[in-house]
Amino acid sequence: MNTERIVTLLPSATEIVCALGFEDSLVGRTHECDYPSTIRGIPALTETKLRLDGTSYEIDQQVKAVLEQGLSIYRVDAGRLRELAPDVIVTQSQCDVCAVSEDELRDMVAEWLDQTPRIVSLNPVDLHSVWSDMQSVADALGAGERGRELVRRLQSRMNEIAIQARSLPARPRVACIEWIEPPMTAGNWMPELVEMAGGESLMSAAGEYSPRVTWRRIGDADPEVVIVMPCGFDIARTRAELRAVTDRPEWRAMRAVQTGHVYVADGNQYFNRPGPRIAESLEILAELIHPDAFHFGHEGSGWERM
Repeated sequence: MNTERIVTLLPSATEIVCALGFEDSLVGRTHECDYPSTIRGIPALTETKLRLDGTSYEIDQQVKAVLEQGLSIYRVDAGRLRELAPDVIVTQSQCDVCAVSEDELRDMVAEWLDQTPRIVSLNPVDLHSVWSDMQSVADALGAGERGRELVRRLQSRMNEIAIQARSLPARPRVACIEWIEPPMTAGNWMPELVEMAGGESLMSAAGEYSPRVTWRRIGDADPEVVIVMPCGFDIARTRAELRAVTDRPEWRAMRAVQTGHVYVADGNQYFNRPGPRIAESLEILAELIHPDAFHFGHEGSGWERM
């Protein structure tokens, strides 16, 4: 077993490291890393600069204000990070809102004269890069074959769902809502997952950032299935936020609303974490898009009917 000291600076990286069998080598994580539950005793090295008790609109405004100043929305305990003396740090370069940026981290460790940890920077923009990021972590930890086996196992599990979904006669039109106010539809790897689950993804494209839209545009698209999965929100928080939307005429007029095919899902644990639980994310989508064909048991924990 590799004995290198590992710090992970985004939740999906923590999940990848643990799935590869290196949980015992983790010495630091972010304040958002919470899975598996056994890692919660590991020191948290970050905190957010945002107030998270506001509405989704207020959080969005805070994020804009911080990023417009060229700042990060995270604080990193640089002193503690150096004390932990990691050999490998896993971060990301895909999203300034998701986690500590690669540039910020490199500037921080450039001041370390006694050691230079290896930095593995993930950049998941589509399903292919999710797999390659997992392999990059495995390779950095000297566990290339273990990484290939993890990817093969997840791909096999997900391909079985895709094969079954392709045999179904209908492909419902699906809107995946990644942020509520202002609304954003889920991009990156999510359109691919919707397709694998037997649906047609609306208003976003694979490999592209999640676009800002309007509730009018969502209403005009008239999705047959609406899945609300805000990044960082659990089911209860999402339900609370949706109260400001459900009285809108464009909301009430949507086919999905009128037919009872609106769902709230845990966007904190699933969908927005491009790690091993991407397989569970696909299972949830399959259950919601084709409820008569798929039953994986995620209702109540991963999703609820609106």
